[in-house]
Amino acid sequence: MELLQFTSSPLLHGSSKFINSPEFYKSKLSNLKKPPTTTFRCCNHPNKTSHFANSKAFENVTKNLVIRASKSAELETAVIKKPQSQRFQVSKGYPTPFGATLRDGGVNFSIFSSNAVSATLCLITLSDLQENKVTEEIALDSFANKTGDVWHVFLKGDFKDMLYGYKFDGKFSPQEGHYFDPTKIVLDPYAKAVISRAQFGVLGPDENCWPQMACLVPTPEDEFDWEGDLPLKYPQRDLIIYEVHVRGFTRHESSKSEHPGTYLGVVEKLDHLKDLGINCLELMPCHEFNELEYFSYNSVLGDYKVNFWGYSTINYFSPMIRYSSAGIRNCGHDAINEFKLLVKEAHKRGIEVVMDVVFNHTVEGNDKGPILSFRGVDNSVYYMLAPKGEFYNYSGCGNTFNCNHPVVRQFIVDCLRYWVTEMHVDGFRFDLASIMTRGSSLWDSVNVYGIPIEGDLLTTGTPLRSPPLIDLISNDPILRGVKLIAEAWDTGGLYQVGIFPHWGIWSEWNGKYRDIVRQFIKGTDGFAGAFAECLCGSPNLYQEGGRKPWNSINFVCAHDGFSLADLVSYNKKHNLANGEDNNDGETHNNSWNCGQEGEFANILVKKLRRRQMRNFFLCLMVSQGVPMISMGDEYGHTKGGNNNTYCHDNDINYFRWDKKEESKSDFFRFCCLLTKFRHECESLGLSDFPTADRLQWHGHAPGLPDWSDKSRFVAFTLIDSVKGEIYVAFNASHLPVIISLPKRPGYRWEPLVDTSKPEPFDFLSSDLPAKEIAIKQYAPFLDANLYPMLSYSSIILLLSPDENA
Repeated sequence: MELLQFTSSPLLHGSSKFINSPEFYKSKLSNLKKPPTTTFRCCNHPNKTSHFANSKAFENVTKNLVIRASKSAELETAVIKKPQSQRFQVSKGYPTPFGATLRDGGVNFSIFSSNAVSATLCLITLSDLQENKVTEEIALDSFANKTGDVWHVFLKGDFKDMLYGYKFDGKFSPQEGHYFDPTKIVLDPYAKAVISRAQFGVLGPDENCWPQMACLVPTPEDEFDWEGDLPLKYPQRDLIIYEVHVRGFTRHESSKSEHPGTYLGVVEKLDHLKDLGINCLELMPCHEFNELEYFSYNSVLGDYKVNFWGYSTINYFSPMIRYSSAGIRNCGHDAINEFKLLVKEAHKRGIEVVMDVVFNHTVEGNDKGPILSFRGVDNSVYYMLAPKGEFYNYSGCGNTFNCNHPVVRQFIVDCLRYWVTEMHVDGFRFDLASIMTRGSSLWDSVNVYGIPIEGDLLTTGTPLRSPPLIDLISNDPILRGVKLIAEAWDTGGLYQVGIFPHWGIWSEWNGKYRDIVRQFIKGTDGFAGAFAECLCGSPNLYQEGGRKPWNSINFVCAHDGFSLADLVSYNKKHNLANGEDNNDGETHNNSWNCGQEGEFANILVKKLRRRQMRNFFLCLMVSQGVPMISMGDEYGHTKGGNNNTYCHDNDINYFRWDKKEESKSDFFRFCCLLTKFRHECESLGLSDFPTADRLQWHGHAPGLPDWSDKSRFVAFTLIDSVKGEIYVAFNASHLPVIISLPKRPGYRWEPLVDTSKPEPFDFLSSDLPAKEIAIKQYAPFLDANLYPMLSYSSIILLLSPDENA
């Protein structure tokens, strides 16, 4: 027994809460409602049943809390029974840090829940988890094991192959925002790995898509040899980003990977990215998610739909276990180390690693969704709720993470810090980041800012000028030095491209760049001026706010939407394979099929498509800002016109290494040479927007740009300290044109890139055997300071000394 003493005068007892009198404890007892009991097969005694720990906790409190009240006595005594365990030495523990933490020869467990009336730590061996059993339950005392709103306990013992979870009891009142269910084992939001099924796409016992999950317990053997790994810290202006799906990258048999579809599979292919000129890898979601979330038979393809992309997080600290070759072996420790190995090996090759993170919603969905973690721990804190408990749905996925709540925003910062300090990642891309700028449930300026704000009538979900979470991340001493990229919109209609709260360090996926470039390259009137802004890094969006070109992440294609090959092959989406009657996916794609719909077309159409692909890629590489390439676009991957391939674990989403080899001397060669050229040029990654001192605009004649609505031609020259001067031109017209080049006495222009030429003459690299012959073919025009451009083509010319001058 442990004696706690308190007096009728205020006494701070190891927490931030004052206990004023014995009546405080009496009121707590009177407010306790005995929870329903549930029988559960006891692992140690299979012929017996026992109550879930919520009943135990209730009995622990009601039977062992004794208040000896006396009208004349000032000193009162509470007798508290310590939590008991058959396997472990148990003590009250510490409220910080959150999660399961090694210390003092044992493990401290700590978790926040402000509205639960009881908590039970559930310990589960890996073998018992697979049989849906609990190995041992430790009921936490609401006085000894609770500090403020934090439940905690410290255990010593043998944790080999041991996992854990929690049970919480309290109100089950959806209309008040509470979903406490004493029959559910819920995950610790701070768990460093989540263990359930071992293999991607494979059903659990009894064909269960949602078998019980549990959390990793840390062990002293968790060391990883980083071999002195340090962050690369590239200036963001120097990046070329590659968006990649871990499973899709090496799952196809043509990858010939030893570990297909895993972190180790990506490691095997890092040299491919190095050849492509990539120095930053953006991993699509690698937090733990359930790919069987909407597992169902797809009658169109005769296979099963899964959550392939992974934008539906279960736990933010855990890497996706089924992306590892180890699976659940060693209770997830090996999976964590595989992710670390990926980061380490990428850094060895000069490639940074950025994670795509989804802090806008979780897998738990709306009120009909499962109780897995946040909902069962403290639903009203973690989710954005309406006054009657309804879930706001700014994510389009059923719920909205309550990002600007004080507890939740600290959780997000703690999570990001963990991935930077422990996993060595170099930055984050925030999916639907505009949600992180919205006011939290029960918005209160005093709670957030410490003082009332005049005229503060903000309601839940209102966009905030200075969102506390963005402020906290931007000024964090660890996080402000990493790459921070916002997808600056959400499905609730908030579009913040160019106006996302940035503190001078946030970049944005530039969706306007994508839309304008697509329109201009396919020959739409009225976009010449806007296209020129894109080439300059979108100063119309970023300059006024004090940002720079590198705050714009330029892309033409990404995981959602058409691939680059499909962008030039389809006018309409073809999503029947998704089993939704082609009703899903974006309708307005700004695409052009070049004359015939679909992959199969005549030779002239196919030639034009390849030319347009080269035009798009050249545009990316000569634009100020940071270019991003989508996986597979470097060889022309097609998804058959499907622009919403979220549910396909098949060839639609798999990188085709056989197709890449076929393209090795064609489009892939073109891409590699262009990225190399960009890295070599000092002027194509400027730290500020170009001015007239180094950039001049041209039209069909030098110095006479045409910005009219009918113009489909944009050209410029750019002074470069390495290359001297560069001439770049885009002819998006259906008509060819002969252009006049700027005169440079003593020099002549020589072709480097012409997208209208067949490979390998589309890029006249120094190692091309027939380079000199090819250049001589241009001589009649170049001698006259002219250049012929075919329709829908683009060029790069370089100055060289004129030997005949």
